[in-house]
Amino acid sequence: MKNQRGASYLGIFFAIILFALAAKIAVAVWPAYWDDRIINSQIEEALATLPKDTTQNKFKQDLSQRLEMNNIRDIKVDDILQVTNTAGLAVKKDYEVRKPFLMNMSLLMTFQKDFDQRSVSTGE
Repeated sequence: MKNQRGASYLGIFFAIILFALAAKIAVAVWPAYWDDRIINSQIEEALATLPKDTTQNKFKQDLSQRLEMNNIRDIKVDDILQVTNTAGLAVKKDYEVRKPFLMNMSLLMTFQKDFDQRSVSTGE
């Protein structure tokens, strides 16, 4: 009978602490991953719609406008992208996001991806 008493107060307390910690991590990490997903989709859309002879500055201006329309204002295109134009645009995205977590601990998320205008289908 002693083994069938159910969960102890200490067990329930630790379960609540673990759930709260997981929720705090999700709240801290989710916005950065969502913004990165939007950035990726806007880069792919810009590569698909812009002509191959587009300059790097024109691409960055177009992408800045797209990101601002999608309410991404804290990330600057010049800081996260390297754009080259050799037989079509090639974009290298590389940036980090640091979010405060607990007291003096922070979460560091790194986002890296390469895009190539030749590999993005234009839908024509």
